[in-house]
Amino acid sequence: MVPPGNILLLLLLPVAAAQMTPGSCSGCGPLSLPLLAGLVAADALVSLLIVAVVFVCARPRSRPTQEDGKVYINMPGRG
Repeated sequence: MVPPGNILLLLLLPVAAAQMTPGSCSGCGPLSLPLLAGLVAADALVSLLIVAVVFVCARPRSRPTQEDGKVYINMPGRG
């Protein structure tokens, strides 16, 4: 579901696009191959960084060992 503030933006987007004159964008042509390759590489690095952070944060923490060796079934946090 789209939040109410974004619905107004989506409704006004065609109006804004219709008021742009063709050719008003200078330098908006196709990207050069080195720039495109750099953008793809930067995107891949950021994606890998996000995956690594999620993996590190989501892994289970090591539990402290029980001092008495007993298994506490009905006591949360003890076993």
